[in-house]
Amino acid sequence: MPKPPSSTSINWSAIAQDFTAVVGKSRVILRQEELLVYECDGLTSYRQRPAVVVLPRTTEEVAALVKLCDRHSVPFIARGSGTGLSGGALPVENSVLIVTTLMKRILKVDYENQCVTVQPGVINTWVTQSVSGAGFYYAPDPSSQSVCSIGGNVAENSGGVHCLKYGVTTNHVLGLRLVLPDGSVKDLGGAVPEMPGYDLTGVVVGSEGTLGIATEITLKILKVPESIQVLLADFMSVEAAGAAVSDIISAGIIPAGMEMMDNFSINAVEDVVATACYPRDAIAILLIELDGLAVDVSANSDRVAEICRRNGARNVVTATEAQERLRLWKGRKAAFAAMGKLSPDYYVQDGVIPRTKLPEVLQAIEALGEKHGYRVANVFHAGDGNLHPLILYNNSIPGQLEAVEALGGDILKLCVQVGGSISGEHGIGSDKRCYMPEMFSDSDLETMQYVRQALNPRGLANPEKLFPTPRTCGEAARNAVPESWPDNVERF
Repeated sequence: MPKPPSSTSINWSAIAQDFTAVVGKSRVILRQEELLVYECDGLTSYRQRPAVVVLPRTTEEVAALVKLCDRHSVPFIARGSGTGLSGGALPVENSVLIVTTLMKRILKVDYENQCVTVQPGVINTWVTQSVSGAGFYYAPDPSSQSVCSIGGNVAENSGGVHCLKYGVTTNHVLGLRLVLPDGSVKDLGGAVPEMPGYDLTGVVVGSEGTLGIATEITLKILKVPESIQVLLADFMSVEAAGAAVSDIISAGIIPAGMEMMDNFSINAVEDVVATACYPRDAIAILLIELDGLAVDVSANSDRVAEICRRNGARNVVTATEAQERLRLWKGRKAAFAAMGKLSPDYYVQDGVIPRTKLPEVLQAIEALGEKHGYRVANVFHAGDGNLHPLILYNNSIPGQLEAVEALGGDILKLCVQVGGSISGEHGIGSDKRCYMPEMFSDSDLETMQYVRQALNPRGLANPEKLFPTPRTCGEAARNAVPESWPDNVERF
């Protein structure tokens, strides 16, 4: 891919003036102290200040801004709420950050065809809130759903608790209006589930902003189930909990969600959230949500409880009322935040393994943590084997970040070795691009690059993401010091 231009070849003053002509002075950010807000996403160990931040409101403004970036040969990165955990929205040196947080309109609600069209800055939970009065909801629900944006969910192909039964974001995106890296606007997909021809919508979902910027997104919405129950089962061994997961799926029961937390995570959550429903002495707990017709949920609830007890569950608690269900889920949703009480920093990974490998992989992760000398908490989507090991460390101590990155890399390699993947829902971004060769051959990666080069031939859309480059893993943007603006550039 072409290399981004050097700072000496960029006329930032002219670019700033051009941007101001498109969106106005108030939506072009140049002051260094204001740019600090945008120097990283949820992966805070990597930092790089952008040269300019610009906040459009419409597709037309995004297209005009991207055309200007193309004209000036300046790389650009799309950013939503900045909650991503893989460095997908991390600026690169001498880049423009196009932030979609002001694009927050719900453009159309179509109950008859069960879809809504939104701008990318719409928050995940807003979609459900906008249609809940008519008995509908939006299924993908990342833990950050109260703050993460739909545009970011599309870029990273985010999942959530309910991805076991309902799938990840790509299973709920019907169509996109896409601004390509040259500023042209294309409509992909439509308002019906299946469209003839190549699935270009599916190609864009999960492409992490390397193929363009989605400015209008048509989403599938679902009817609220007739009945919902949540079961909490606690176990005295991870192996027993893992066996229960496999047996539930083998019985032909597909829960809406099935989550596991280890003892470390259980106690961290209870210390912070104080749900008083997670047994502190349990080695592992399972949270299992069933939904559907009332008669089916009732029958499956009894079968799931029996399967858990057969595999050694000490207690199985069932919640049917909405508030009690929320109480059981509250700790799981707050698990990442709870780690902040135990450690000044944590590094989270996102690997996938076959369900049957859960016990041995968790044992191996514990051994890797002991080998590297760091505590690892495990919270994950047990139903589909999507692990989220949280490695606790202190970034102020020299060398610890590099050490936990190495530990995280070993965990990802382990996932691939047992037949899994290096990402389930967080994306690749800056964090995991050097591990792509663990999963894909040179030929595989080259083929993926053909797609990127077809739509992004100049390499200006989110460069240095998703694919490995000659730079080393740890070098990628970590603690980078941005170049200062030339003295002759006016601060608006």
